[in-house]
Amino acid sequence: MTRYFCFLRAINVGGHTVTMQNLKQLFESIGFANVETFIASGNVIFESKLSPRAAEKLIFNSLNKALGYEVHVFLRTREELVAIEALKPVPSEKLDSALAYQVGFTAESFDEESRKRIASLCSDLDHLRGEGREIFWLIQTRMSDSKVTNAAIEKSVGGCATFRNINTVRRLLDKYPASAESPAKKKSTGRKRS
Repeated sequence: MTRYFCFLRAINVGGHTVTMQNLKQLFESIGFANVETFIASGNVIFESKLSPRAAEKLIFNSLNKALGYEVHVFLRTREELVAIEALKPVPSEKLDSALAYQVGFTAESFDEESRKRIASLCSDLDHLRGEGREIFWLIQTRMSDSKVTNAAIEKSVGGCATFRNINTVRRLLDKYPASAESPAKKKSTGRKRS
């Protein structure tokens, strides 16, 4: 069983409302184990034997059917979140002075052309960097004063993205340490997943 961190796009925005309890029940009805939600912005932690792609497709189709609209799904493992948190997309002084630091999750890894399009959105107030399947967005002012929009970023990458504050990533890593085992695993033979 693999523990996945699921970041959903379009949960509780644009007039759509889904309670975290309902979201948890939806994930459990799909067949996932040890399902938990984390803050009311579409973050779900669960365990599954499915591959990431298979789980993403199952969640997308199930939520689309249950909710009646498209909810894009982005899964990451704990190891991937650790690498995301550790990456320093700008020099330390810019990192320290940023008033907002967002991480955008996307479906596909960026090629060189995509990275250039993301970088073209940079300004005196906004620094953006595409790395792997993530967009690192540091803002030197309030987000509401930024000239960059989520729509502009999605256009630059040619697909959907969902953003979370870097502190959300850090809180998830703190809440789910690598050594933590689910109750189901503790009752099993104790073997680590491969």
